[in-house]
Amino acid sequence: MSKIIVIGSGFSGLSTAAYLAAAGHDVHVYEKNDSAGGRARQLKIQNYVFDMGPSWYWMPDVFEKFFADFGYKVSDFYKLKLLNPSFDVVFPHGETMSVPEKYSDLIRMFESIEHGSGAQLQKFMDEAQFKYETGMNSLVYKPGLSLMEFADLDLIKGALRLQVFSSFRKHVRSHFTNPKLISLMEFPVLFLGAMPQDTPALYSLMNYAGLKLGTWYPEGGFGEVIKGMVEVAKRNGAKFYFNAAVDQILVEGNIATGILINGEQINCDALIASADYHHVESKLLPEPYRNYKESYWAKKVFAPSSLIFYVGLKTKIEYLQHHTLFFDEDLELHSIEIYKDPKWPAKPLFYVCCPSQSDESVAPEGHENLFFLMPLAPGLEDTEELREKYFKVMLERLAKHIHQDITEFIDYKKSYCVKDFVSDYNSYKGNAYGLANTLMQTANLKPSIKNKKIKNMFYTGQLTVPGPGVPPSIISGKVAAGLLIKELKL
Repeated sequence: MSKIIVIGSGFSGLSTAAYLAAAGHDVHVYEKNDSAGGRARQLKIQNYVFDMGPSWYWMPDVFEKFFADFGYKVSDFYKLKLLNPSFDVVFPHGETMSVPEKYSDLIRMFESIEHGSGAQLQKFMDEAQFKYETGMNSLVYKPGLSLMEFADLDLIKGALRLQVFSSFRKHVRSHFTNPKLISLMEFPVLFLGAMPQDTPALYSLMNYAGLKLGTWYPEGGFGEVIKGMVEVAKRNGAKFYFNAAVDQILVEGNIATGILINGEQINCDALIASADYHHVESKLLPEPYRNYKESYWAKKVFAPSSLIFYVGLKTKIEYLQHHTLFFDEDLELHSIEIYKDPKWPAKPLFYVCCPSQSDESVAPEGHENLFFLMPLAPGLEDTEELREKYFKVMLERLAKHIHQDITEFIDYKKSYCVKDFVSDYNSYKGNAYGLANTLMQTANLKPSIKNKKIKNMFYTGQLTVPGPGVPPSIISGKVAAGLLIKELKL
């Protein structure tokens, strides 16, 4: 049995801790905040329960596989609800598209908007299903340490169908011409990481995940998923320490020997860093042991940060679904202001989550729980004045949609933005989602999951393979754990 330290308890940290503990190792998880979950922590105040980060439960098979690996089912820890409609999209002039849960209804909706697009959607989804099944069963479990990982006959045969070198934007526009349908198909990549023209068409697998497999909701919020994963790790023997920010990783020769927390030395036989990769390299490791120089990170394209508001309302509201995307302004302009010409947006797109429409437990009786999120370029100036300016913009556009000004009913409000991502998660430039999913930042071109100079240290999370998002982070934890287990056997 080896003593292993895991730094950070987000999805990847919990995943890697569970797998290492189940393999018989003595696992100790150190978390700088006062609860597990990383970006998926919950804020509980005035009888409201706010998910602070992730709110879209896609790729349910990844969660099922995680729990099944330990002999459990998702339903052993939390209850899932399939949302119908999956979500609403608000377009200019107040037009709203409700995306149905049933795929047959979705095909009919596409056809009603653009003649021939029903058949095009089926063709698009057949291709996306192949990418999803290939990607989720094979590609995402590759550690990205050698090109020989891809010397797989089935992968080679299917390489063209994966469309790694094709543009997502061109791929979508080869099937659809209606602007509303294009916006619907492009939104997953905008919110998760890059301009559609810079994203490989491989990522149409996200469309399959969201539009074909459905949008789900874990009752009680994402905190219930975190609780389930913590419980799995604990049942296998993992131990957790909160309010325990790591100050330094100790190295002797090419071996990580422990960590320092508030001057206390804690020894270990191996280590996995689930905290922000850049922070670990630049602040916790001595310079000779870092994989990358600061100039490396400066050249990387990062996914957005976010301006978030957690809002409690002392009234019920109508005309708002669990998930609503406000695409009532120019998608292209906002994309440019995130990725090409970073600035606070002129006319932002944003997203509103209202989980109390589906779950009475997250708000007091007769109240609503609202989560506003506006994608934002990382590294921007972040002031209270700017936050409030954009909150008013979002409130005004929400009011048009629901035919009601909610300002006088707000009985709780908390904002969260660039500075908070930095202070709470040591997030590079305050990014919310990790690296953008561009071609030059895919698979082996992501930051290495293995420290190249320290034999017994690995990284996990959204800045390494397979990438940003909750399911990839869970998978990243499994991959890192597997590599460390092999290393310890050598």
